[in-house]
Amino acid sequence: MTTGPTQDYVKWFRHSSPYINAHRGKTFVLMLPGEALVHDNFSNIIYDIALLSSLGVRLVLVHGARPHIDARLSEAGTQSQFHRHLRITDAQSLERVTQAIGQARIQMEAALSTGVPNSPMHGARMQVISGNFVVAMPYGVLDGVDLQHTGKVRRVNARSLNTALDSGAIALLSPLGYSTTGEAFNLSYSDVATHVATALKADKLLAFIEADGVRDSQGELVRQLALQECRDFLHSDGERMGSDLSQALNACYLSCMQGVPRAQLISYATDGALVGELFTRDGLGTMVHSDSYEQLRRATIDDVGGILELISPMENEGILVRRSRELLETEIDRFHVLEKDGTIIACAALYSFEDSAELACVVTHPEYRKSGRAAALLDQMEKIARRQGVKRLFLLTTQTAHWFIEQGFVQAQISDLPVSKQRLYNYQRNSKIFIKNL
Repeated sequence: MTTGPTQDYVKWFRHSSPYINAHRGKTFVLMLPGEALVHDNFSNIIYDIALLSSLGVRLVLVHGARPHIDARLSEAGTQSQFHRHLRITDAQSLERVTQAIGQARIQMEAALSTGVPNSPMHGARMQVISGNFVVAMPYGVLDGVDLQHTGKVRRVNARSLNTALDSGAIALLSPLGYSTTGEAFNLSYSDVATHVATALKADKLLAFIEADGVRDSQGELVRQLALQECRDFLHSDGERMGSDLSQALNACYLSCMQGVPRAQLISYATDGALVGELFTRDGLGTMVHSDSYEQLRRATIDDVGGILELISPMENEGILVRRSRELLETEIDRFHVLEKDGTIIACAALYSFEDSAELACVVTHPEYRKSGRAAALLDQMEKIARRQGVKRLFLLTTQTAHWFIEQGFVQAQISDLPVSKQRLYNYQRNSKIFIKNL
């Protein structure tokens, strides 16, 4: 029997397969700051980008070039002035800025073209396409300050970009844009990434930062932020987190506001952060999600009526054990609900038994079944259980065995239940028992 690291690898690879299938054919926009290009981990990021491409993900890479620009200007004995974190690009520095951006782009193209034997890039043979996909316009005068050749995105040629992606190529975009009058403008790479993700109706924006993600006031990594939470976080913690992190999180927020379903912060300093974020259940960074109209939250006493309305039909059919209003009120802190526009459309409960927990009363409104809500609810309940230190989930069911098997549960015996739960087993209902190790 195979054990040790090999078995761990096999287990991880099997668990990643649902994500491989889910990501195939999707469009991801990757936002890489110039600092990522000069970091020691850059080659590993390129390897992971090659892996995504080989798995059929449509990729647009938008890179920054701040270290390259600073170095070019320093060689010339000058430096830029900034206004509201925007570089003022005057006519004298524009040539050096464009040279530096070109240097960064060539660095990216060269890295993506690597194919030496005994490297993860061997045999990749990726095609990289760059071009004038971004139409720009001058930023103009801001607070009385003329930003000159610093510009902003006016339009993205989405059709041309899609043609490049449909060919199987990786699209590489630099922080440069061209106006209809033939001028070149220095752009913010985050502005380019945000507009591209929106124009392409991308499935994800992946913003690389130095840290793992954003952290709360207690220093804990924030795993998920709904749109309103992200907006509040930027308002309350924007200055504390620093300009680079704030810029990246703001790009995530703006992308999701304009229709991108998910945007994620990923560390460019951590080897494997991109793969870990995309191919594991919990990820490694911070995710901003746009479906804020649906909220999973802990139930309150005010939800009792809505939960009863949701579960009563299944109780009447004998699928669920009947719960009285009084019992539900006393156990309401065990429940979580999925709410949409003020209506409870799904619920589930966790009952703790030492290092195990019973998953109970998993119900989705009939109008929202077959839409993935139940699987998403189960995924969130598993995350909650893990945070509580639960090692395994168990459940008792009479009619939904196959669905739970599809979600990774395996059938078990009464003797596999916690002793206190064994004593409560209802032999008349003859429920089947399923267990999932977390």
